[in-house]
Amino acid sequence: MATIKSTDENFDNLLKENKYLLCDFWASWCSPCLLISPHLESLSVELKDKCVISKHNIEEEPNVPVRFGVTGIPTMILFKDSKIKSTKIGATTKSNIKSWLEENLV
Repeated sequence: MATIKSTDENFDNLLKENKYLLCDFWASWCSPCLLISPHLESLSVELKDKCVISKHNIEEEPNVPVRFGVTGIPTMILFKDSKIKSTKIGATTKSNIKSWLEENLV
């Protein structure tokens, strides 16, 4: 399983269907966003039994980022049972993302 494309239309369903949803808010022109993208693809496979990872393009789908106050990218928001559990802003290593997720997937 790879990351899922999140849209303004399907976002609420993704929240309802998944106990844990990590949404990466990004844009195609954002170098740090492109840097973490392969990490998220890899983690979506490694953590597939614990968490679903989605990518939400803020330019193509602007309503959800506004709803959650996303002002900088990349912003990763982890939702548990449709509520914000934790937020991570900025590019970082795969191991940092993984440890952050594992701390919060409880």
